[in-house]
Amino acid sequence: MFSKIKKPLVLCVLFFLPVLFLLFLYPSKHNYNALDIVKTNIPELHNFKTSEGGSISLENQLTVLGFLGEYPMQDATPALNLKELVYDKFRGFKRFQIVVLLPESAKSQAQDLKKELSAFEPLKYWTFAFGSPEALQNAYTNLKISAILKPDLASDYVFIIDKERHQRGRLDDRTKTQKEKDAPIQGLYSYNVLEVSELKNKMSDDMRILFTEYRQKRKGKFDSNTRRADDILNNEIN
Repeated sequence: MFSKIKKPLVLCVLFFLPVLFLLFLYPSKHNYNALDIVKTNIPELHNFKTSEGGSISLENQLTVLGFLGEYPMQDATPALNLKELVYDKFRGFKRFQIVVLLPESAKSQAQDLKKELSAFEPLKYWTFAFGSPEALQNAYTNLKISAILKPDLASDYVFIIDKERHQRGRLDDRTKTQKEKDAPIQGLYSYNVLEVSELKNKMSDDMRILFTEYRQKRKGKFDSNTRRADDILNNEIN
């Protein structure tokens, strides 16, 4: 008798468990908050050109912006982490691009790096762009940053720029425990490409939140009032 009941019972459990899981998750979508704007109106990169002489644009693109310096092949770890942990996850999403800025002197090494990164597939959504050292310094200091550009014009940090050319991140990156202990507010304005956990967890989460925001905007469901305008104004660096 038990064996006759066992099979239908198992089937019922297998059928209803996913449904219960989805119902459990459903209320969480009402807690959605947009990714913070940490600095507004990031200038376009008019002083940079691709190796073919083409221009690049931040407007209407969801950009991950990086700086790999004069010798990008000397240590390819930042580029490899960026490709494997960010590019490979989000390539193909509408308007997504990675833009890496380098000095003119790095063109040869950049070409070698591109070959290494595109060994298995073309880098369709990844652009190397070149400019003068002055242009690189200006582009970097136009961002909200917590670390200076290295002497070789490289940075271990990448930045998220939205379609309106606003820099995105977290105005308050404290953990729940830190908040409970009333620890000082600390922001997250850029993401360390040498920290695998930061790319896999924080940056991936933030990118997904931003894609969700634009998807909701297209559907007319996004409420811009969810953004903390007063905090943005008080925390922005001009």
